[in-house]
Amino acid sequence: MKKIMQTTMMLITTVVMISSCHKLDVPVTSALTPDVFPTSQAQFNAVMGPIYTQLRADFSIGYWQVQSHSTDESIQPAYGGNWFDGGRFMQLHLHTYDKDNPLLNGNWSYFSNMIGISNQILYILRSAPEGQAKKQSIAEMQTMRAFAYWGMMDLFGNVPIDTAYGSKELKTNSPRATVFAFIESELKAAIPNLSTTGGPVMYGKPNQYVAQTLLAKLYLNAQVYTGTPKWNEAIAACDAVIGAGGGSLFAIEPRATYLRMFYPQNGPSFKEIIFAIPYDAATSNGYQFHARYDLNRNLGIKYLYSGSTPGTNVNPVINRTTGNGLINNKPSGPRMTLPEYFAYFNDANDIRNQQWLSGKQYWADGTPILVETTKKGYDQFYAPTDGGTKVTYHLELSAGPSLRQNPATFDCGNDEIAWNMGTRNIKFLADFTNPTSRNQNNDVPIFRYSDVLLMKAEAILRGGTATGGQTALGLVNSIRANRTTSAPWTAVTLDNIYAERARELAWETWRRNDAIRFGKYEDKWGFKTNADPNRRIFPIPQGAITNNPKLVQNPGY
Repeated sequence: MKKIMQTTMMLITTVVMISSCHKLDVPVTSALTPDVFPTSQAQFNAVMGPIYTQLRADFSIGYWQVQSHSTDESIQPAYGGNWFDGGRFMQLHLHTYDKDNPLLNGNWSYFSNMIGISNQILYILRSAPEGQAKKQSIAEMQTMRAFAYWGMMDLFGNVPIDTAYGSKELKTNSPRATVFAFIESELKAAIPNLSTTGGPVMYGKPNQYVAQTLLAKLYLNAQVYTGTPKWNEAIAACDAVIGAGGGSLFAIEPRATYLRMFYPQNGPSFKEIIFAIPYDAATSNGYQFHARYDLNRNLGIKYLYSGSTPGTNVNPVINRTTGNGLINNKPSGPRMTLPEYFAYFNDANDIRNQQWLSGKQYWADGTPILVETTKKGYDQFYAPTDGGTKVTYHLELSAGPSLRQNPATFDCGNDEIAWNMGTRNIKFLADFTNPTSRNQNNDVPIFRYSDVLLMKAEAILRGGTATGGQTALGLVNSIRANRTTSAPWTAVTLDNIYAERARELAWETWRRNDAIRFGKYEDKWGFKTNADPNRRIFPIPQGAITNNPKLVQNPGY
């Protein structure tokens, strides 16, 4: 379901009326003055539109890259210089990132802007007529601002707290524990006034269960954030979601439809999604480019990437067959998972295996996918003089990357061998509904019900008190019963939970958060050897420090 939330020109009118500081003697001629607008929930939604636009802005690109490429979940090497981009991705993988990495600067700006927009909207809403719509809307903005502060705190640790719109006073860093307490208090204050409605009405907006899930995330990581564990608090927040609607509002998606939760036609009909970002391929207010980055360059036709089509051809040879309506658009295809992460997918009966492309590739009818190139095009290091001779090979995705061109520049090379490296993820399937651009309509879940069950199971295993007759083992098996036909587990450990989170939440921006909490962030994977614990928190970007000299850099940078 797309285009659920839209902004209107009413917001612009309201902002101008409230914040204009010029020609104050000009009489107001519009009836939409702050004392009468907004009043209905639809009008409040119009005012709040920009915060959801900002949420969509960089979540699936810059934020995803920082949260995933810094772990064993994904890697984005260079290809003959392509995608090196000044070493930004290499630094994330090797844990050598510094204050000048543009991806970190982008994330600081992404969340800072979200906070600033929230402050502005809360300022606008303060003068609106009283009523339930106002209370709910203010609570929604508090929740969105809390989410933004959680994102900043999770990434950068000690960050400034600023809730005043229009103030020019620069704020210094607040201790991480102080930011934690602020987020907690904001969510607790918001929850009573948030909606308890689910489904299409609140899809893409925060209701009570979104706030409770964020609280659960906060409490589950409390030991990391503050040094003091809050396992029972995490369980209580999870229980608030588990009991939603008498336990009927959310449910685990059955095995048969699990993958559809992430396809281009996903939306509020999936009861496992608690909070998602609705993406619309027709708008430039935020891009969802998963297929562009993840899909191998020779698989555009099979997966109908960005208008690719086989036309009337049957099983065309890639790079050879043309005409008859054939369009061979190529995804960029620079990123892959690492063998260490893919090893978690070791159950042949698990539906979650089908999000991966690995090994030899075939058309839907079982015919091999063939690619035509030259000997030199296949292997740039091919030395004999017949390098221009054409060859046709069966497309095969190798296990993992090899920096065969230049390890110093994180470079695999610029040939078919290089571009076919690595197992690829197609969880967010290429948008076969969009024939005109590489932007995708797949909505991106932020919180899912399965994550809540896994969080409760983990909190119990870490020492929290089991509630509602639920055990850690039972909770995990309730998920696995809808993912695999293999026998239920008979025991569960924290390592099992860590592995199950890898399987269940792959490509959903949680791997760094999990790795730090489980003490795995300093492990070796891929080409990474750096075990510096200071890397658990990113450096405050130089751009932020330049704009605000009161900021203090994080330790180790």
